[in-house]
Amino acid sequence: MLRTAATNILRQAKPARSAVFQVARTMASAAGEETVTFEFCDKTFEGYNIDAPSATTTLTKTDAIALYREMQMVRRLEMAADSSYKHKLIRGFCHLCTGQEAVPVGIEQALTKDDAIITAYRCHGFTYMRGAEPVAILAELMGRKGGVSQGKGGSMHMYAHNFYGGNGIVGAQVPLGAGIAFAQKYNEEKTCTVALYGDGAANQGQVFEAYNMAKLWDLPVLFVCENNKYGMGTSSARAAANTDYYTRGQYIPGIRVNGMDVLAVRHAIAYAREYATSGKGPLVLEMKTYRYGGHSMSDPGTTYRTREEIQHMRSTSDPITGYKARLLASGVITEEELKAIDKNAKKLIDEALAKAKAIPEPPASDLWAHVYKEGSDIPYLRGRVPEETHYYNVD
Repeated sequence: MLRTAATNILRQAKPARSAVFQVARTMASAAGEETVTFEFCDKTFEGYNIDAPSATTTLTKTDAIALYREMQMVRRLEMAADSSYKHKLIRGFCHLCTGQEAVPVGIEQALTKDDAIITAYRCHGFTYMRGAEPVAILAELMGRKGGVSQGKGGSMHMYAHNFYGGNGIVGAQVPLGAGIAFAQKYNEEKTCTVALYGDGAANQGQVFEAYNMAKLWDLPVLFVCENNKYGMGTSSARAAANTDYYTRGQYIPGIRVNGMDVLAVRHAIAYAREYATSGKGPLVLEMKTYRYGGHSMSDPGTTYRTREEIQHMRSTSDPITGYKARLLASGVITEEELKAIDKNAKKLIDEALAKAKAIPEPPASDLWAHVYKEGSDIPYLRGRVPEETHYYNVD
């Protein structure tokens, strides 16, 4: 039976949160599934030389709940990585996205699997959202054979379907993303590429070079700056003369988005994807977000910011608790159902962690595998050096 209910909710304004929003519930007659519409009444989007996206976003009940579930999965995945690193199961670099879950989850739900994503080294959440199993991600972090990169890439170098990493060189993924978008346009595909980078990488010269080529050829690329306020240990205000990163494209339109709001991220990317794939060219989006931990596991994250700042962001702007409140207010899910989702996410990640620990490390003979293309005509460069050879024959 069709039913319609509308609820207007007034909430106290908080930093980086929607001051006012409306929720409407309807039963979609065509699909037979309940939909939820959220209206953004604060300046969630600030357009630059472009019409801003609509003030409302509508999604099915299934998708609305999926956003919450996936953010919980990403956070649990990062918590498992944090614990594993502290227990010395993970060595080397490890960059966590705890606090930034709304960005990979919101982006993924607005794309198709034929679209492409490329990002920097804080990539575990994106790898999971692109389809990699948690056990394969955790195994990769531990350098195990069953990892997404066969244990050779670690935290910074992960790949999945139409996911091109995980790139360790600061800002290098931006021109690579423009190149992927060039291929999409050349092949006349109705797809786009999301190239993500941080506020620190936003000052790299290659970023602006990529902007130029992308606009010159109107490539279907979305340049997304994850502005988490700190490039390693330096405040963005100390490193950039212009911290309005969404305006930096100059000749490329830009949008600023509340990156702690998964609905805002989803809505903005859906709008941007339609813009780019319709032949209008690139967009620059700034996702204002925040990481709770340090730059990497070796960084306590408290020498250049206060514990009070971190706690303030956790208590007022957390993407999971904030979205949970909106779901409960809309009436599409109960507190008990949300607790069941939380419990299941913990169970799945705990099981994945146990399986990852049991996977062996790759054998030493794999050192030469995947270095050169199999079947190469170059002498002695066919993936590994023959046992009797201790040098490369370059004659």
